[in-house]
Amino acid sequence: MSMFCYQCQEAAKNQGCTVKGVCGKDERISNLQDLLLYNLKGISEIITTGKNYEVNYNDSDSRVNNFITESLFSTITNANFDEHYFIRQIAASFALKTEVLKYIADGISKKSGADIHDELHPAALLQIENTTGYHEKLEEIGILSEKNEDIRSLRELLIYGLKGIAAYKYHAGALGYKDESIDSFIIEGLAATLDSRKNSDELVNLNLQCGKNGVAVMALLDKANTERFGVPVPSEVNLGVGLNPGILISGHDLKDMDELLKQTENTGIDIYTHGEMLPAHYYPSFKKYRHLKGNYGGAWWKQHEEFEKFNGPVLMTTNCIIPPGEAYRSRLFTTGPAGFEGVTHIADRKDNSGKDFSALIALAKKCPPPQKIESGKITGGFAHGYTLSIADKILAAVKTGAIKKFIVMAGCDGRHKTREYYTEFSKMLPGDTVILTAGCAKYRYNKLDLGQIGGIPRVLDAGQCNDSYSLAIIALKLAEALKVNVNDLPIVYNIAWYEQKAVIVLLALLYLGIKNIHLGPSLPAFLSPKVAEVLVKSFGIAGINNAETDVRSFME
Repeated sequence: MSMFCYQCQEAAKNQGCTVKGVCGKDERISNLQDLLLYNLKGISEIITTGKNYEVNYNDSDSRVNNFITESLFSTITNANFDEHYFIRQIAASFALKTEVLKYIADGISKKSGADIHDELHPAALLQIENTTGYHEKLEEIGILSEKNEDIRSLRELLIYGLKGIAAYKYHAGALGYKDESIDSFIIEGLAATLDSRKNSDELVNLNLQCGKNGVAVMALLDKANTERFGVPVPSEVNLGVGLNPGILISGHDLKDMDELLKQTENTGIDIYTHGEMLPAHYYPSFKKYRHLKGNYGGAWWKQHEEFEKFNGPVLMTTNCIIPPGEAYRSRLFTTGPAGFEGVTHIADRKDNSGKDFSALIALAKKCPPPQKIESGKITGGFAHGYTLSIADKILAAVKTGAIKKFIVMAGCDGRHKTREYYTEFSKMLPGDTVILTAGCAKYRYNKLDLGQIGGIPRVLDAGQCNDSYSLAIIALKLAEALKVNVNDLPIVYNIAWYEQKAVIVLLALLYLGIKNIHLGPSLPAFLSPKVAEVLVKSFGIAGINNAETDVRSFME
Protein backbone atom coordinates (compact mmCIF):
# COMPACT_ATOMS: atom_id res chain seq x y z
CA MET A 1 0.00 0.00 0.00
CA SER A 2 1.24 3.49 -0.80
CA MET A 3 -0.22 6.98 -1.14
CA PHE A 4 -0.10 10.06 -3.28
CA CYS A 5 -1.09 13.52 -2.11
CA TYR A 6 -0.03 16.95 -3.34
CA GLN A 7 -2.88 19.15 -2.19
CA CYS A 8 -0.87 21.44 0.14
CA GLN A 9 2.10 23.75 -0.25
CA GLU A 10 4.39 21.45 1.72
CA ALA A 11 4.10 18.52 -0.71
CA ALA A 12 7.40 16.62 -0.63
CA LYS A 13 9.95 18.11 -3.06
CA ASN A 14 7.02 20.18 -4.40
CA GLN A 15 5.96 17.03 -6.22
CA GLY A 16 3.84 14.99 -3.82
CA CYS A 17 3.92 12.88 -0.67
CA THR A 18 4.18 9.16 -1.44
CA VAL A 19 5.21 7.49 1.82
CA LYS A 20 3.85 9.80 4.51
CA GLY A 21 2.48 13.30 4.32
CA VAL A 22 4.63 16.16 5.57
CA CYS A 23 1.46 17.06 7.47
CA GLY A 24 1.68 13.75 9.35
CA LYS A 25 -1.03 11.96 7.35
CA ASP A 26 -0.08 8.33 6.75
CA GLU A 27 -1.06 6.11 3.82
CA ARG A 28 -4.08 4.68 5.66
CA ILE A 29 -5.67 8.09 6.14
CA SER A 30 -4.66 9.31 2.69
CA ASN A 31 -6.20 6.32 0.94
CA LEU A 32 -9.38 6.46 3.01
CA GLN A 33 -9.74 10.12 2.12
CA ASP A 34 -9.32 9.25 -1.56
CA LEU A 35 -12.04 6.60 -1.30
CA LEU A 36 -14.41 8.94 0.52
CA LEU A 37 -13.85 11.60 -2.14
CA TYR A 38 -14.42 9.02 -4.88
CA ASN A 39 -17.78 8.14 -3.33
CA LEU A 40 -18.73 11.82 -3.06
CA LYS A 41 -18.03 12.16 -6.77
CA GLY A 42 -20.16 9.09 -7.45
CA ILE A 43 -23.10 10.41 -5.42
CA SER A 44 -22.78 13.75 -7.20
CA GLU A 45 -22.77 12.11 -10.63
CA ILE A 46 -25.96 10.19 -9.83
CA ILE A 47 -27.71 13.40 -8.74
CA THR A 48 -26.41 15.27 -11.81
CA THR A 49 -27.57 12.48 -14.12
CA GLY A 50 -30.99 12.68 -12.51
CA LYS A 51 -31.17 16.40 -13.25
CA ASN A 52 -30.36 15.68 -16.89
CA TYR A 53 -33.49 13.51 -16.96
CA GLU A 54 -35.45 16.11 -14.94
CA VAL A 55 -35.54 13.80 -11.94
CA ASN A 56 -34.34 15.75 -8.91
CA TYR A 57 -33.27 14.07 -5.71
CA ASN A 58 -35.41 15.25 -2.80
CA ASP A 59 -32.90 16.57 -0.27
CA SER A 60 -35.38 18.74 1.62
CA ASP A 61 -33.58 18.21 4.92
CA SER A 62 -30.17 18.91 3.31
CA ARG A 63 -28.92 15.54 4.55
CA VAL A 64 -26.97 14.77 1.36
CA ASN A 65 -25.62 18.30 0.96
CA ASN A 66 -24.51 18.45 4.58
CA PHE A 67 -22.85 15.04 4.35
CA ILE A 68 -20.90 16.09 1.26
CA THR A 69 -19.92 19.38 2.89
CA GLU A 70 -18.60 17.85 6.10
CA SER A 71 -16.85 15.03 4.25
CA LEU A 72 -15.05 17.44 1.93
CA PHE A 73 -14.06 19.62 4.88
CA SER A 74 -12.64 16.64 6.76
CA THR A 75 -10.20 15.94 3.90
CA ILE A 76 -8.64 19.41 4.01
CA THR A 77 -4.99 19.44 5.06
CA ASN A 78 -4.55 19.12 8.83
CA ALA A 79 -8.27 18.71 9.54
CA ASN A 80 -8.76 15.05 10.45
CA PHE A 81 -6.36 12.16 11.08
CA ASP A 82 -8.86 9.73 12.61
CA GLU A 83 -9.07 6.41 10.74
CA HIS A 84 -12.28 5.43 12.54
CA TYR A 85 -13.96 8.65 11.43
CA PHE A 86 -13.17 8.01 7.78
CA ILE A 87 -14.26 4.38 7.95
CA ARG A 88 -17.61 5.55 9.35
CA GLN A 89 -17.95 8.26 6.70
CA ILE A 90 -17.10 5.83 3.90
CA ALA A 91 -19.65 3.28 5.14
CA ALA A 92 -22.22 6.07 5.32
CA SER A 93 -21.30 7.24 1.82
CA PHE A 94 -21.86 3.75 0.39
CA ALA A 95 -25.27 3.60 2.07
CA LEU A 96 -26.16 7.07 0.86
CA LYS A 97 -25.03 6.21 -2.66
CA THR A 98 -27.29 3.15 -2.70
CA GLU A 99 -30.23 5.24 -1.52
CA VAL A 100 -29.67 8.06 -4.02
CA LEU A 101 -29.07 5.65 -6.91
CA LYS A 102 -32.31 3.78 -6.23
CA TYR A 103 -34.29 7.02 -6.00
CA ILE A 104 -32.85 8.48 -9.22
CA ALA A 105 -32.81 5.22 -11.22
CA ASP A 106 -36.40 4.39 -10.26
CA GLY A 107 -37.52 7.92 -11.06
CA ILE A 108 -35.89 7.88 -14.49
CA SER A 109 -37.22 4.41 -15.25
CA LYS A 110 -40.77 5.49 -14.43
CA LYS A 111 -40.41 8.73 -16.36
CA SER A 112 -38.76 7.49 -19.56
CA GLY A 113 -38.14 3.78 -19.23
CA ALA A 114 -34.38 4.37 -19.40
CA ASP A 115 -31.85 2.37 -17.38
CA ILE A 116 -29.04 4.74 -16.38
CA HIS A 117 -26.68 2.17 -14.85
CA ASP A 118 -24.70 1.71 -18.07
CA GLU A 119 -24.05 5.43 -18.48
CA LEU A 120 -22.78 5.99 -14.94
CA HIS A 121 -19.12 6.17 -13.95
CA PRO A 122 -17.80 3.27 -11.80
CA ALA A 123 -17.64 5.72 -8.88
CA ALA A 124 -21.44 5.86 -8.91
CA LEU A 125 -21.75 2.08 -8.77
CA LEU A 126 -18.87 0.97 -6.54
CA GLN A 127 -19.87 -0.80 -3.33
CA ILE A 128 -17.42 -2.39 -0.86
CA GLU A 129 -19.02 -4.32 1.99
CA ASN A 130 -15.86 -5.32 3.86
CA THR A 131 -13.87 -2.45 5.37
CA THR A 132 -10.63 -4.35 4.74
CA GLY A 133 -11.23 -3.73 1.04
CA TYR A 134 -11.18 0.04 1.47
CA HIS A 135 -7.43 0.18 0.88
CA GLU A 136 -7.40 -1.91 -2.31
CA LYS A 137 -8.70 0.63 -4.82
CA LEU A 138 -5.92 3.22 -4.81
CA GLU A 139 -4.76 2.75 -8.40
CA GLU A 140 -8.33 2.99 -9.68
CA ILE A 141 -9.53 5.92 -7.59
CA GLY A 142 -6.48 7.91 -6.49
CA ILE A 143 -5.21 11.16 -7.97
CA LEU A 144 -2.84 9.43 -10.39
CA SER A 145 -5.61 7.31 -11.90
CA GLU A 146 -6.04 10.13 -14.45
CA LYS A 147 -3.02 9.80 -16.75
CA ASN A 148 -3.36 13.12 -18.62
CA GLU A 149 -1.45 15.46 -16.32
CA ASP A 150 -3.18 18.62 -17.56
CA ILE A 151 -6.68 17.23 -17.12
CA ARG A 152 -5.59 15.83 -13.75
CA SER A 153 -4.20 19.22 -12.75
CA LEU A 154 -7.39 21.10 -13.62
CA ARG A 155 -9.57 18.51 -11.92
CA GLU A 156 -7.52 18.67 -8.74
CA LEU A 157 -7.55 22.47 -8.80
CA LEU A 158 -11.35 22.27 -8.97
CA ILE A 159 -11.56 19.68 -6.20
CA TYR A 160 -9.36 21.73 -3.88
CA GLY A 161 -11.46 24.80 -4.61
CA LEU A 162 -14.57 22.78 -3.73
CA LYS A 163 -12.96 21.72 -0.46
CA GLY A 164 -12.40 25.39 0.36
CA ILE A 165 -16.02 26.21 -0.47
CA ALA A 166 -17.17 23.32 1.74
CA ALA A 167 -15.18 24.65 4.69
CA TYR A 168 -16.74 28.10 4.50
CA LYS A 169 -20.19 26.68 3.79
CA TYR A 170 -19.89 24.45 6.87
CA HIS A 171 -19.30 27.45 9.15
CA ALA A 172 -22.11 29.48 7.60
CA GLY A 173 -24.43 26.48 7.92
CA ALA A 174 -23.60 26.10 11.60
CA LEU A 175 -25.00 29.61 12.07
CA GLY A 176 -28.12 28.79 10.06
CA TYR A 177 -27.14 30.42 6.75
CA LYS A 178 -27.53 28.49 3.50
CA ASP A 179 -27.43 29.02 -0.25
CA GLU A 180 -28.82 26.21 -2.39
CA SER A 181 -26.97 27.42 -5.47
CA ILE A 182 -23.66 26.75 -3.71
CA ASP A 183 -24.77 23.22 -2.83
CA SER A 184 -25.76 22.67 -6.45
CA PHE A 185 -22.38 23.82 -7.72
CA ILE A 186 -20.48 21.55 -5.32
CA ILE A 187 -22.40 18.58 -6.73
CA GLU A 188 -21.95 19.80 -10.32
CA GLY A 189 -18.23 20.31 -9.78
CA LEU A 190 -17.63 16.93 -8.16
CA ALA A 191 -19.54 15.17 -10.93
CA ALA A 192 -17.56 17.05 -13.58
CA THR A 193 -14.30 15.56 -12.31
CA LEU A 194 -15.57 12.14 -13.44
CA ASP A 195 -16.62 13.33 -16.90
CA SER A 196 -14.01 12.25 -19.45
CA ARG A 197 -15.68 14.46 -22.06
CA LYS A 198 -14.64 17.65 -20.26
CA ASN A 199 -11.68 19.22 -22.06
CA SER A 200 -9.17 21.69 -20.67
CA ASP A 201 -11.12 24.79 -21.70
CA GLU A 202 -14.27 23.49 -20.04
CA LEU A 203 -12.36 22.66 -16.86
CA VAL A 204 -10.77 26.13 -16.80
CA ASN A 205 -14.26 27.62 -17.04
CA LEU A 206 -15.47 25.34 -14.24
CA ASN A 207 -12.61 26.55 -12.06
CA LEU A 208 -13.67 30.15 -12.67
CA GLN A 209 -17.24 29.16 -11.77
CA CYS A 210 -15.75 27.65 -8.64
CA GLY A 211 -14.23 31.06 -7.96
CA LYS A 212 -17.65 32.66 -8.45
CA ASN A 213 -19.11 30.31 -5.86
CA GLY A 214 -16.13 31.02 -3.65
CA VAL A 215 -17.08 34.70 -3.64
CA ALA A 216 -20.69 33.72 -2.88
CA VAL A 217 -19.81 31.43 0.02
CA MET A 218 -17.40 33.94 1.57
CA ALA A 219 -20.12 36.60 1.28
CA LEU A 220 -22.54 34.18 2.94
CA LEU A 221 -20.14 33.48 5.80
CA ASP A 222 -19.41 37.19 6.19
CA LYS A 223 -23.16 37.82 6.45
CA ALA A 224 -23.57 34.98 8.94
CA ASN A 225 -20.73 36.15 11.18
CA THR A 226 -21.62 39.85 11.15
CA GLU A 227 -25.36 39.38 11.62
CA ARG A 228 -24.75 36.95 14.47
CA PHE A 229 -21.78 38.55 16.21
CA GLY A 230 -21.67 42.14 14.90
CA VAL A 231 -19.45 44.01 12.45
CA PRO A 232 -15.77 43.66 13.44
CA VAL A 233 -14.18 46.82 14.82
CA PRO A 234 -10.54 47.78 15.43
CA SER A 235 -9.53 46.05 18.63
CA GLU A 236 -6.45 45.66 20.79
CA VAL A 237 -5.84 42.05 21.77
CA ASN A 238 -3.80 41.07 24.81
CA LEU A 239 -0.90 38.66 24.23
CA GLY A 240 -0.15 37.99 27.88
CA VAL A 241 -1.73 35.61 30.37
CA GLY A 242 -3.68 35.85 33.61
CA LEU A 243 -3.60 33.93 36.88
CA ASN A 244 -6.64 31.73 36.23
CA PRO A 245 -6.60 28.34 34.51
CA GLY A 246 -7.54 28.57 30.86
CA ILE A 247 -9.00 26.86 27.83
CA LEU A 248 -7.36 27.50 24.46
CA ILE A 249 -9.58 27.47 21.38
CA SER A 250 -8.09 27.07 17.92
CA GLY A 251 -9.43 26.54 14.41
CA HIS A 252 -12.09 28.76 12.84
CA ASP A 253 -15.56 28.03 14.24
CA LEU A 254 -17.12 31.11 15.84
CA LYS A 255 -20.26 29.25 16.94
CA ASP A 256 -18.09 26.89 18.97
CA MET A 257 -16.41 29.98 20.40
CA ASP A 258 -19.76 31.49 21.34
CA GLU A 259 -20.96 28.34 23.08
CA LEU A 260 -17.66 27.84 24.92
CA LEU A 261 -17.72 31.42 26.24
CA LYS A 262 -21.29 31.01 27.49
CA GLN A 263 -20.54 27.71 29.24
CA THR A 264 -17.39 29.02 30.95
CA GLU A 265 -18.82 32.33 32.18
CA ASN A 266 -18.40 32.74 35.97
CA THR A 267 -16.45 29.48 36.28
CA GLY A 268 -13.10 31.08 37.07
CA ILE A 269 -11.71 29.84 33.75
CA ASP A 270 -10.22 32.21 31.18
CA ILE A 271 -10.58 31.65 27.44
CA TYR A 272 -7.70 32.29 25.04
CA THR A 273 -7.75 32.22 21.26
CA HIS A 274 -5.08 30.61 19.13
CA GLY A 275 -4.21 30.80 15.44
CA GLU A 276 -7.16 31.69 13.24
CA MET A 277 -9.44 32.25 16.24
CA LEU A 278 -7.64 35.53 16.97
CA PRO A 279 -10.22 37.55 14.95
CA ALA A 280 -12.97 36.50 17.39
CA HIS A 281 -11.73 39.41 19.51
CA TYR A 282 -12.81 41.86 16.80
CA TYR A 283 -16.52 40.95 16.98
CA PRO A 284 -18.64 43.12 19.32
CA SER A 285 -20.68 40.16 20.58
CA PHE A 286 -17.63 38.57 22.21
CA LYS A 287 -16.41 41.74 23.92
CA LYS A 288 -18.97 41.35 26.71
CA TYR A 289 -17.14 38.29 28.04
CA ARG A 290 -14.60 39.48 30.58
CA HIS A 291 -13.04 36.03 30.73
CA LEU A 292 -12.04 36.20 27.04
CA LYS A 293 -8.51 36.97 28.11
CA GLY A 294 -6.47 37.31 24.93
CA ASN A 295 -4.61 35.46 22.19
CA TYR A 296 -2.01 32.84 23.02
CA GLY A 297 0.73 32.01 20.54
CA GLY A 298 0.81 32.28 16.80
CA ALA A 299 0.22 30.24 13.67
CA TRP A 300 -0.84 26.60 13.61
CA TRP A 301 2.58 25.08 13.00
CA LYS A 302 3.94 26.20 16.39
CA GLN A 303 1.30 24.33 18.35
CA HIS A 304 3.61 21.63 19.75
CA GLU A 305 5.49 24.17 21.83
CA GLU A 306 2.55 26.48 22.50
CA PHE A 307 0.01 23.82 23.49
CA GLU A 308 2.51 22.25 25.87
CA LYS A 309 3.16 25.58 27.60
CA PHE A 310 -0.49 26.53 27.75
CA ASN A 311 -1.01 23.91 30.50
CA GLY A 312 -4.79 23.70 30.08
CA PRO A 313 -7.26 22.04 27.67
CA VAL A 314 -7.04 22.87 23.97
CA LEU A 315 -10.08 22.72 21.67
CA MET A 316 -9.47 22.24 17.94
CA THR A 317 -12.67 23.30 16.18
CA THR A 318 -11.34 22.71 12.64
CA ASN A 319 -7.99 22.57 10.91
CA CYS A 320 -5.13 23.09 11.53
CA ILE A 321 -4.26 20.20 13.84
CA ILE A 322 -0.91 18.42 13.70
CA PRO A 323 -0.01 15.08 15.31
CA PRO A 324 0.01 15.99 19.02
CA GLY A 325 2.91 15.69 21.39
CA GLU A 326 2.59 13.39 24.39
CA ALA A 327 2.97 16.34 26.77
CA TYR A 328 -0.47 17.69 25.88
CA ARG A 329 -2.27 14.87 24.03
CA SER A 330 -4.50 14.14 27.05
CA ARG A 331 -5.49 17.83 27.14
CA LEU A 332 -6.38 18.03 23.45
CA PHE A 333 -10.00 17.91 22.27
CA THR A 334 -11.43 18.01 18.76
CA THR A 335 -14.90 18.78 17.46
CA GLY A 336 -16.76 19.18 14.18
CA PRO A 337 -14.79 17.98 11.13
CA ALA A 338 -11.52 17.92 13.08
CA GLY A 339 -10.22 14.70 14.55
CA PHE A 340 -7.19 12.72 15.62
CA GLU A 341 -7.04 9.08 16.62
CA GLY A 342 -7.10 8.63 20.39
CA VAL A 343 -8.00 12.27 21.09
CA THR A 344 -11.32 13.04 22.81
CA HIS A 345 -13.92 14.29 20.33
CA ILE A 346 -16.76 16.59 21.40
CA ALA A 347 -19.98 15.42 19.76
CA ASP A 348 -21.93 17.58 17.34
CA ARG A 349 -25.06 19.47 18.33
CA LYS A 350 -28.38 17.65 18.40
CA ASP A 351 -31.54 19.51 17.53
CA ASN A 352 -31.25 23.02 18.99
CA SER A 353 -28.93 22.17 21.86
CA GLY A 354 -25.36 23.38 21.96
CA LYS A 355 -22.21 21.31 22.20
CA ASP A 356 -21.29 20.04 25.63
CA PHE A 357 -17.91 21.40 26.71
CA SER A 358 -18.20 20.21 30.32
CA ALA A 359 -15.26 17.80 29.92
CA LEU A 360 -12.95 20.68 28.99
CA ILE A 361 -14.27 22.80 31.85
CA ALA A 362 -13.76 20.04 34.40
CA LEU A 363 -10.22 19.41 33.19
CA ALA A 364 -9.35 23.12 33.09
CA LYS A 365 -10.22 23.47 36.78
CA LYS A 366 -7.50 20.92 37.58
CA CYS A 367 -4.81 22.60 35.45
CA PRO A 368 -2.35 25.38 36.30
CA PRO A 369 -2.61 28.74 34.51
CA PRO A 370 -0.92 29.16 31.12
CA GLN A 371 2.79 29.79 31.00
CA LYS A 372 3.64 33.27 29.74
CA ILE A 373 5.27 33.13 26.29
CA GLU A 374 4.94 36.77 25.23
CA SER A 375 3.43 40.08 26.26
CA GLY A 376 2.02 43.24 24.74
CA LYS A 377 -0.91 43.80 22.42
CA ILE A 378 -1.75 43.57 18.74
CA THR A 379 -4.47 45.33 16.77
CA GLY A 380 -6.91 43.98 14.21
CA GLY A 381 -10.51 44.26 13.09
CA PHE A 382 -10.20 46.02 9.73
CA ALA A 383 -12.74 44.05 7.72
CA HIS A 384 -14.69 45.80 4.98
CA GLY A 385 -17.47 46.95 7.32
CA TYR A 386 -15.15 49.23 9.28
CA THR A 387 -12.49 49.96 6.69
CA LEU A 388 -14.99 51.29 4.16
CA SER A 389 -16.40 53.57 6.86
CA ILE A 390 -13.05 55.38 6.86
CA ALA A 391 -12.69 55.23 3.07
CA ASP A 392 -12.52 59.04 2.83
CA LYS A 393 -9.50 59.07 5.13
CA ILE A 394 -7.81 56.31 3.15
CA LEU A 395 -8.54 57.94 -0.21
CA ALA A 396 -7.21 61.26 1.05
CA ALA A 397 -3.96 59.56 2.09
CA VAL A 398 -3.69 57.97 -1.35
CA LYS A 399 -4.33 61.26 -3.16
CA THR A 400 -1.76 63.16 -1.08
CA GLY A 401 0.82 60.42 -1.59
CA ALA A 402 0.98 59.54 2.11
CA ILE A 403 0.00 56.02 1.05
CA LYS A 404 1.76 54.98 -2.14
CA LYS A 405 0.87 51.29 -2.22
CA PHE A 406 -1.30 48.68 -0.57
CA ILE A 407 0.17 45.20 -0.31
CA VAL A 408 -2.37 42.39 0.03
CA MET A 409 -0.60 39.67 2.01
CA ALA A 410 -3.52 37.42 2.90
CA GLY A 411 -3.25 33.66 3.12
CA CYS A 412 -1.68 30.95 5.22
CA ASP A 413 1.44 30.44 7.26
CA GLY A 414 3.53 27.28 7.28
CA ARG A 415 6.59 25.75 8.86
CA HIS A 416 9.07 25.96 5.98
CA LYS A 417 12.02 28.30 6.43
CA THR A 418 11.22 29.90 3.06
CA ARG A 419 8.28 31.65 4.73
CA GLU A 420 10.70 33.91 6.57
CA TYR A 421 10.53 35.77 3.26
CA TYR A 422 7.21 37.34 4.36
CA THR A 423 8.71 38.76 7.56
CA GLU A 424 11.72 40.14 5.69
CA PHE A 425 9.49 41.53 2.94
CA SER A 426 7.29 43.33 5.51
CA LYS A 427 10.29 44.87 7.26
CA MET A 428 11.73 46.12 3.95
CA LEU A 429 8.55 47.78 2.71
CA PRO A 430 8.76 51.59 2.56
CA GLY A 431 6.93 53.55 5.25
CA ASP A 432 4.34 54.79 2.76
CA THR A 433 2.88 51.31 2.22
CA VAL A 434 0.00 49.56 4.00
CA ILE A 435 -0.34 45.78 4.36
CA LEU A 436 -3.86 44.35 3.98
CA THR A 437 -4.03 40.88 5.50
CA ALA A 438 -6.34 38.04 6.50
CA GLY A 439 -5.64 34.46 7.53
CA CYS A 440 -2.76 33.10 9.59
CA ALA A 441 -0.18 34.56 7.18
CA LYS A 442 -0.48 37.63 9.41
CA TYR A 443 1.61 36.01 12.13
CA ARG A 444 4.73 36.60 10.05
CA TYR A 445 4.42 40.37 10.56
CA ASN A 446 1.47 41.39 12.78
CA LYS A 447 3.68 41.66 15.85
CA LEU A 448 6.23 43.90 14.14
CA ASP A 449 6.16 47.60 15.01
CA LEU A 450 5.54 48.98 11.52
CA GLY A 451 3.87 52.17 12.71
CA GLN A 452 0.99 54.15 11.24
CA ILE A 453 0.25 56.58 8.42
CA GLY A 454 -1.93 59.44 9.62
CA GLY A 455 -3.55 57.25 12.24
CA ILE A 456 -3.99 54.31 9.85
CA PRO A 457 -2.03 51.24 11.03
CA ARG A 458 0.37 49.91 8.42
CA VAL A 459 -0.97 46.39 8.99
CA LEU A 460 -4.74 46.18 8.55
CA ASP A 461 -5.92 42.73 9.64
CA ALA A 462 -9.36 41.88 8.24
CA GLY A 463 -9.65 38.56 10.10
CA GLN A 464 -9.69 34.87 9.21
CA CYS A 465 -8.76 33.43 5.81
CA ASN A 466 -12.38 33.73 4.62
CA ASP A 467 -12.14 37.45 5.35
CA SER A 468 -9.97 37.72 2.26
CA TYR A 469 -13.43 38.48 0.88
CA SER A 470 -13.21 41.76 2.80
CA LEU A 471 -9.95 42.66 1.09
CA ALA A 472 -11.50 42.03 -2.33
CA ILE A 473 -14.53 44.18 -1.45
CA ILE A 474 -12.24 46.98 -0.22
CA ALA A 475 -10.26 46.85 -3.48
CA LEU A 476 -13.40 46.90 -5.63
CA LYS A 477 -14.88 49.82 -3.68
CA LEU A 478 -11.62 51.79 -3.88
CA ALA A 479 -11.56 51.22 -7.64
CA GLU A 480 -15.13 52.46 -7.85
CA ALA A 481 -14.34 55.58 -5.82
CA LEU A 482 -11.23 56.38 -7.86
CA LYS A 483 -13.01 55.51 -11.13
CA VAL A 484 -10.31 53.09 -12.26
CA ASN A 485 -10.07 49.41 -13.11
CA VAL A 486 -9.32 47.28 -10.04
CA ASN A 487 -6.03 46.24 -11.65
CA ASP A 488 -4.98 49.89 -11.99
CA LEU A 489 -5.16 50.52 -8.26
CA PRO A 490 -1.92 50.99 -6.30
CA ILE A 491 -2.33 47.45 -4.93
CA VAL A 492 0.10 44.54 -5.12
CA TYR A 493 -1.04 40.99 -4.32
CA ASN A 494 1.59 38.89 -2.55
CA ILE A 495 -0.39 35.88 -1.34
CA ALA A 496 0.99 33.08 0.85
CA TRP A 497 -0.84 29.82 0.34
CA TYR A 498 -0.81 26.54 2.24
CA GLU A 499 -4.04 24.54 1.94
CA GLN A 500 -7.30 24.31 0.05
CA LYS A 501 -9.07 27.32 1.54
CA ALA A 502 -6.30 29.42 0.05
CA VAL A 503 -7.05 27.75 -3.29
CA ILE A 504 -10.66 28.96 -3.25
CA VAL A 505 -9.49 32.45 -2.25
CA LEU A 506 -7.19 32.44 -5.29
CA LEU A 507 -9.95 31.22 -7.62
CA ALA A 508 -12.30 33.86 -6.18
CA LEU A 509 -9.78 36.62 -6.92
CA LEU A 510 -9.33 35.32 -10.47
CA TYR A 511 -13.10 35.26 -10.98
CA LEU A 512 -13.30 38.89 -9.80
CA GLY A 513 -10.83 39.81 -12.53
CA ILE A 514 -7.87 40.54 -10.28
CA LYS A 515 -4.61 39.90 -12.10
CA ASN A 516 -0.88 39.80 -11.47
CA ILE A 517 -1.13 37.90 -8.19
CA HIS A 518 2.15 36.69 -6.72
CA LEU A 519 1.78 33.29 -5.08
CA GLY A 520 4.30 31.79 -2.71
CA PRO A 521 6.43 30.53 -1.21
CA SER A 522 6.15 28.04 -4.09
CA LEU A 523 3.63 27.43 -6.84
CA PRO A 524 1.30 24.47 -6.20
CA ALA A 525 2.68 21.04 -7.06
CA PHE A 526 -0.69 20.12 -8.57
CA LEU A 527 -0.30 22.68 -11.35
CA SER A 528 1.10 20.96 -14.44
CA PRO A 529 3.53 23.04 -16.54
CA LYS A 530 0.84 23.72 -19.16
CA VAL A 531 -1.81 24.68 -16.61
CA ALA A 532 0.68 26.94 -14.84
CA GLU A 533 1.44 28.53 -18.22
CA VAL A 534 -2.27 29.22 -18.76
CA LEU A 535 -2.50 30.92 -15.37
CA VAL A 536 0.57 33.00 -16.13
CA LYS A 537 -0.58 34.08 -19.59
CA SER A 538 -4.27 34.60 -18.82
CA PHE A 539 -4.13 35.96 -15.29
CA GLY A 540 -0.55 37.10 -14.68
CA ILE A 541 0.03 34.61 -11.86
CA ALA A 542 3.66 34.69 -10.75
CA GLY A 543 5.84 33.32 -7.99
CA ILE A 544 8.14 35.21 -5.64
CA ASN A 545 11.88 35.89 -5.61
CA ASN A 546 13.80 37.16 -2.59
CA ALA A 547 12.36 39.87 -0.35
CA GLU A 548 14.72 42.65 -1.43
CA THR A 549 14.17 42.01 -5.15
CA ASP A 550 10.41 41.82 -4.77
CA VAL A 551 10.11 44.97 -2.67
CA ARG A 552 12.09 46.87 -5.29
CA SER A 553 10.03 45.38 -8.13
CA PHE A 554 6.63 45.86 -6.49
CA MET A 555 7.31 49.51 -5.67
CA GLU A 556 8.01 50.46 -9.29
